[in-house]
Amino acid sequence: MSDTPAESSEAPDFDEMTRDIAEVPAVEVIVTVAVNLMSAAAVKLGLTEEGDKHKDLDEARKLVHALAGLLDASTTEISSFHAAPLRDGLKSLQLAFREASIVPDEPGQGPGEKYTGPIYG
Repeated sequence: MSDTPAESSEAPDFDEMTRDIAEVPAVEVIVTVAVNLMSAAAVKLGLTEEGDKHKDLDEARKLVHALAGLLDASTTEISSFHAAPLRDGLKSLQLAFREASIVPDEPGQGPGEKYTGPIYG
């Protein structure tokens, strides 16, 4: 039985995907993952147009913590040109988390503060 055109066009082409990712520099992959984590955290913090519809502080905590860990681990791998705006975005998300929390974490205990140090706001 052969694939119909609809079936073959829907199946992922893993060989093509592997070739594509092989051509992407590591810095670009790191930055892309960081931006995706930032975007997801912003949604979970209710910072999008839809606001509270998707707000989930437990999920936001995980995403912000993962972002902080990624940025901490990649400090020596990405240039300050890339790292500075990502760190600024992380700090903004940490402050937004602190503001959104009914019972704020103690300084140094908020999401990602294990990596960044205490965030005051």
